[in-house]
Amino acid sequence: MERLIIHGDPGIRRDGIVEVDGEEQHVFQVTRNGDWHGPDEVQLWCVVGDEDELEDYEKRNYVPHWLDVTAVDAEDVTVVKRAGDLAV
Repeated sequence: MERLIIHGDPGIRRDGIVEVDGEEQHVFQVTRNGDWHGPDEVQLWCVVGDEDELEDYEKRNYVPHWLDVTAVDAEDVTVVKRAGDLAV
């Protein structure tokens, strides 16, 4: 499980699947930052991980401040599955 900061909005939401650097990850949480007071483009702060980490996320069996952080641009994120879609 890790924190993924996306500069821009590739159109993902919670329960989607994204591919970053050739690795598919499930999106457990999305927090949208920057709509009102800054920066020039929105930032999405996501908690992502493998499918088998969903139970740990739901039970809060992790410390958010200790998650590894990866920052990418929206162009570097491939949306594999949007929330509610069968496939993209």
